[in-house]
This record gives sequence, C-alpha cells and structure tokens, in this order.
Amino acid sequence: MPSYQAVLFDFFGTLTRCVQRGSAHRMTAELLGCPVDTLAAVLDRTFYQRAAGRHGNAEATLRWVCAQAGLHPSDDAVRAAVASRHRAVRADTRLRDDAVPALAALRQRGARTGLVSDCTHELPAFLPQLAVAPLLDVRVFSVQVGRCKPDPELYLAASRRLGVAPEGCLYVGDGGSRELTGARRTGMTAVRLVAPDLAGHLVFDAEQDWDGPVVRSLSEVVELVEAVPAGC
Repeated sequence: MPSYQAVLFDFFGTLTRCVQRGSAHRMTAELLGCPVDTLAAVLDRTFYQRAAGRHGNAEATLRWVCAQAGLHPSDDAVRAAVASRHRAVRADTRLRDDAVPALAALRQRGARTGLVSDCTHELPAFLPQLAVAPLLDVRVFSVQVGRCKPDPELYLAASRRLGVAPEGCLYVGDGGSRELTGARRTGMTAVRLVAPDLAGHLVFDAEQDWDGPVVRSLSEVVELVEAVPAGC
C-alpha cells in the first residue's frame, strides 16, 4: 500500500451524508418575501459565483441573490435571512457515522488530514462546532480562496499548508465540481466515494465519467493508508 502522508477530504457528500435542502430553507425565503422555489433556482444557478466569494460577505451575497430574483428586501430582512440560511444549511449537514472514526484512525497512523470544500459562507462559520473539526489539520474553503474546484489552487493550498507534496496526498470526494480530476491533475491520488445515499445528493457538475478508484465508505479510506513512517 502507498504510504500517503496526508488525506484530504471534500465535505458535503463525503464527510457528510447526502445533502438536500430541508424545510428550514422555507423560512429564509419567507423572510425575503420570495417563493421558495424561486430562491432555490437562483441559488442553484449562482452556486459557483457565491462559492468563489465574488459578491462579498454573507449579507452582500444574499442581497445580490435577491436582486437576481427581482427582490429588494430591507436591511433587517437580509440580516434575518442570513441567520436563517446559516441555520438551514447547518440543519442539512449530517456527518457520516464513520467520519470521526476514520479521521481519528488516519491520524493514529501518522497521516495528516485536511478539508477542501466548495462552499458558501455558512460552512466556515459552523465547522468549528462539528466533531470533525479538531481532527482536521487544514481547512481550505473556496469562498475564502476565491476559486472553486477543479482549480488547482485549492488543492495546492492544502498541500502547502500541510507541508506535504501533492504526490504524498490522497484526495477523497463524491465527485462534485469535477474535484477528482482536479486533484489528480495536481499530482494527488484521487478516489471517489460511492456511498449508497449519494443517489439523492444535491451536487453541481458531477464527475460522471470518473475512471479511477472508488470506495464505498470512509472506513475503506483508512484501509488504503498504511502507517506513515516516523519522520515523514
């Protein structure tokens, strides 16, 4: 088995179970005076612009989203909707049962761990509250880097922060945003998670033609990583 020095993970659909917009998003739409289906459609078609942080902070971004829907809510409504959206995205987030055990096992083997996520402002805000947070050595968020997968800068940023060459990194993701090809192009080994629940996952630009290795659980990722020799 390869002696990977680090394992990088996607977040939504990889460290978490499949993501679908739950009922809490209806409150956000109501606060903005927008039909929930209209808001969802705008969020879908603007995901990459928002995930790259192109429209400022969370309030400025949501105000821009409203403008795309022809809405001009008050400042108070926008602030309330930002808080509501934070709660809604958090409610949609359910860690996989084996996320914490897998991360802990990798660290016990001497491997460093990291997160590389296409995300909007909510994830960086609530990730510190999750059980996986202390088990991640680095966290790279697209909304902070200003680029989205498969841009190599996200993967290389994680590599630099870990102090591990790309060739020493294993990347694990569900395949959204063509992330696996992006990781492989930087020199990393990429593996796709094909857990059964992902059939209903909210995903953008899914990598349907992936021809590389796959795993069916995060526990299988641990099996791919042998103990890292001391001093690596």
